[in-house]
Amino acid sequence: MSTRNRSTVGVFVLAGLNQQPELQLPLFLLFLGIYGVTVAGNLSMILLIALSPRLHTHRYYFFANLSFIDLCYSSVITTKMLVNFLGKKNAIFYYECMAQLFFFAVFVVAEGYVLTATAYDCYIGICNPLLYNVIMSPKLCSLLVLASFLLGVLFAVAHTSALMKLSFCEYHIITHYFCDVLPLLNLSCSNAHLSNLLLFIIAGFSTLVPTLSVAVSYIFIFCSILRIWSSEGWSKAFGMCSCHLMAMDIFFGS
Repeated sequence: MSTRNRSTVGVFVLAGLNQQPELQLPLFLLFLGIYGVTVAGNLSMILLIALSPRLHTHRYYFFANLSFIDLCYSSVITTKMLVNFLGKKNAIFYYECMAQLFFFAVFVVAEGYVLTATAYDCYIGICNPLLYNVIMSPKLCSLLVLASFLLGVLFAVAHTSALMKLSFCEYHIITHYFCDVLPLLNLSCSNAHLSNLLLFIIAGFSTLVPTLSVAVSYIFIFCSILRIWSSEGWSKAFGMCSCHLMAMDIFFGS
């Protein structure tokens, strides 16, 4: 099969979710509705936390950042997908594709680590309540969020730069609805060993570290909860963890 250098690949074609013309408008309306709910929900959460002094706590600071991240990486994927539902050809320019991959990687990696920071916040709040305000200072919370974004940027740069060094086959249809790493690797006509290795390392690290960290945190949390004798204490402890557990289930479960 003939190949083209990466500099001459001007456009990719996204296969999308469905190729039947009669379904494009219903799918557009469906995902437009889902995206509208996503935007409204996350913006409402951010504004509510920002405008309500009672919610200016460490836990809600992390939740506001999670809402911001969810809003951003939903927009990175969904806006282009909605445009393609209305177009005759699901085209995406090469550098637009690389930008979409970069920002998606930034936000999805950052969310995993912000969830980990939230689990640590729950752990300190339940297991060391007397030292909570000393340990979880505003400076530490900001540093944890900043570190999450920096890791996201670092991993995204590694992924994107490795993919931009590859050559792609003349047949450049991406069998996906956005520019993800694996579909792009499947189109490569050059040696993709480095990109595959980076994918294995980064995906493994970004999944294993948050998962293990959260699991260890909740082992200590549940051990502390079992030592609580009052029903009020149980209710308060589970109230602190319930929202975070739900977010973790949605993120890692999917």
